[in-house]
Amino acid sequence: MLFYKGNADLNATKVVAVVGTRKNTDYGHKLCEELVEGLQSMGNILVVSGLALGIDAIAHKKCVSLGMPTVGVLGHGLDRIYPYNHKELSEQMVEHGGILAEFPSETLPDRNNFPMRNRIVAGLSDVTVVVESHVSGGALITAHMASGYNREVAAFPGRVNDSRSAGCNELIRTNIAGMITKAEDLAEMMNWNKEGRPKAVQKQLFINLSPDEQKIVDMLNGKDNVHADELFYTTGLANSQLAATLLQLEMQGVIKSLPGKLYRMY
Repeated sequence: MLFYKGNADLNATKVVAVVGTRKNTDYGHKLCEELVEGLQSMGNILVVSGLALGIDAIAHKKCVSLGMPTVGVLGHGLDRIYPYNHKELSEQMVEHGGILAEFPSETLPDRNNFPMRNRIVAGLSDVTVVVESHVSGGALITAHMASGYNREVAAFPGRVNDSRSAGCNELIRTNIAGMITKAEDLAEMMNWNKEGRPKAVQKQLFINLSPDEQKIVDMLNGKDNVHADELFYTTGLANSQLAATLLQLEMQGVIKSLPGKLYRMY
C-alpha cells in the first residue's frame, strides 16, 4: 500500500527518476538543473526523487520553479518531513506534484527505511538518471534496482579522480547505465524525440525474408513500436526462435530495438 498526498499523475507518459549524492558539487548542481530544464520541453514529464539533501532537492526545487510536476518518495510517514528544512519545499510539491510513502503516519525516518524507499523510486519510473554519486551511495542502490526491474538507467560521466562521479562512471563502465550529457541524450535513449524520424522503409523488398521474419515485419509495419510480449503471443513463435529472428532482422537493418523490449521498423 502506498500513501499519497498531491495532484500529480503517477501514470504520466514519461516518468524520470533523478537521483544522486547528498553532497553534490557545483558541477552536479548545474547538470541537474539543466536536465530538468531540458525535460520540461518534452511534455507530460513527471520527475520523481527522494526529497533528500543534494541532487534530490535540486531536482524537486527546479521542477517547482518551472511549474513541472514532481513527486518525492519518503522514508517515513506523510505526517512529517525529513530533513525538516524541506518542509516548505514539500508543501510546494503537494500543490504541483506530491509526496508519497509506503510507511504509515508516525513512522520515524529510520536509516533502514531509505534504501527500502529507493525501490519505489525505481519502480515508479521509466528511467532512472544518476547525476552524481559515490560508488556506494543510495543513488547506486536505486540504479541497480531499476536495472533489476528491466527499467532504463542513465548517468552523467565525471572526472575519473572525482569521488562524487565515481559511482556514475562505474555504472557506465559496467554497462548498467547509458551515458548522457544532456536531456536530449535521454530523449534519444528513451525514443521520446520522434521528430525527424524516418518512416518505415520497405527494406523487405530488397531482402529475402523467411516466413517467421515476414510475420514480425507485418506486425511492425505502420506502428510506432510493438512490445516483445505482443510479438510472442501474436506470431506463435517460441521464445528462443523469436529472439533469434528479431536479432537477425536487427542485423539486416530492418528493425530497431528500443528500451523496454520494444521494436519498430527502421
